[in-house]
Amino acid sequence: MANINLSPTSATSGTGIDVTSIVDQILTAERAPERIWQQQQAALSTQANTLNVLNTQLQALQTKAYALTDLSGVLSSQIVSSSASSVATATAKSGAVAGVHNLVVQRLATVSSYYTDPVASSTTTLASGTISLGVGTSSHDIVIDSTNNTLDKLAAYINTQDYGVQASVVTDNHGARLALVSKSSGTAGDLNVTANSSTLVFNKSASGVDAKFTLDGVPLTSSTNTVTSALPNVTMNLLSEAPSTAVTLTVAPDTTGITNAVNDFVSAYNSAIKSINSQFTADASASAGPLASNSALRSIQSSLLSDVTFSVAGNNGIVNLASMGIDMADDGTLSVDNTKLSAAVSGNFPAVQNFFQSAAVDGFAKHLNDNLSGLVSPSSGLLAINISENTSNQKMLTKTISDFEDRLVARRQLLTTQYAQVDAMLRQYPLTIQQLQAQLNITSTSK
Repeated sequence: MANINLSPTSATSGTGIDVTSIVDQILTAERAPERIWQQQQAALSTQANTLNVLNTQLQALQTKAYALTDLSGVLSSQIVSSSASSVATATAKSGAVAGVHNLVVQRLATVSSYYTDPVASSTTTLASGTISLGVGTSSHDIVIDSTNNTLDKLAAYINTQDYGVQASVVTDNHGARLALVSKSSGTAGDLNVTANSSTLVFNKSASGVDAKFTLDGVPLTSSTNTVTSALPNVTMNLLSEAPSTAVTLTVAPDTTGITNAVNDFVSAYNSAIKSINSQFTADASASAGPLASNSALRSIQSSLLSDVTFSVAGNNGIVNLASMGIDMADDGTLSVDNTKLSAAVSGNFPAVQNFFQSAAVDGFAKHLNDNLSGLVSPSSGLLAINISENTSNQKMLTKTISDFEDRLVARRQLLTTQYAQVDAMLRQYPLTIQQLQAQLNITSTSK
């Protein structure tokens, strides 16, 4: 009785037991499997996070690899330098042919314009009449009547028509004038007032003339100062007249853009391979990663290391990444000698482009991009399969734990009921003993 804190001398009841504490202790012991499941769940969650990070890194690597496969992308980009950028500049699109061109800008294309003599104000009523306005080879009759018989209304009316002319009203201390400016430069947009029965007096302030220039000795004209037809995929911007200045335009591969794209690829590759390597590192300073036992990750690591050792034969010396200054370290990471890479791009560009984008055989970039497509495929990629399995296992454990918790709720209720009964009995025990002793005393006295 001493062990269960009973007091036989108590006039009322015993101390009983702590039902809640006892039930909690029992359930804590029974929760041992659940703690193992929770540990497994935490491990799966960590693995899932790592898998998703790796998948994102490989997708980023694929994007950078694809940029090197794109036949209209950075490896096909050209830039144009000008020896006199105040006279002319130029830009190039994919497909522009590298070369050097001589340009002489003899005359710029101009925009034609007219203005009228002033009237009192922009709201002064104008007399009726007709203005015949020529725009290039087109002619338009502008009728002034009660609907448009002020400069404000007339300008608004002209701007609603498809004449190829912008009309406005300008005012100074002499009064208001109607201004007409062609929307097209060159002779195609030249303005001419061919007939006028109105009271407005028109003055031609500028004629529309075509740009005149020579390119590689060939005399050419253009209705605009932005010339797109002279050189395929090259746009020339004529900025000032300089008939005695020969401007050298040099079309060449975009060395900076290409080296940046290669460096971006190397950076993305290094991020991915370092993350993969870290899963298998185990020494005094670091433990292995959560995916150390993942065979699929080993396969991906092997595939990437194999991909970056891709090589071709011949190709004017550009046979692998190392031949253009991209070397591999012992841990599989890459480093770029930008001086060597820039020299290869500027001095041996066709070979560099062919290495990455060879049409005869898969070039390096296409080979890598194709492999990455398989690795990161959302339906059949190794990582996608691993992520899917991980998600399925987590769901299964979550349901197992939930079901187990449901059973423990019922178990708690049962244990609580049982031990509450024990508690009630123990609390009643001293009174029962007291009653028995009283009965015994009565019997003894009667005898």
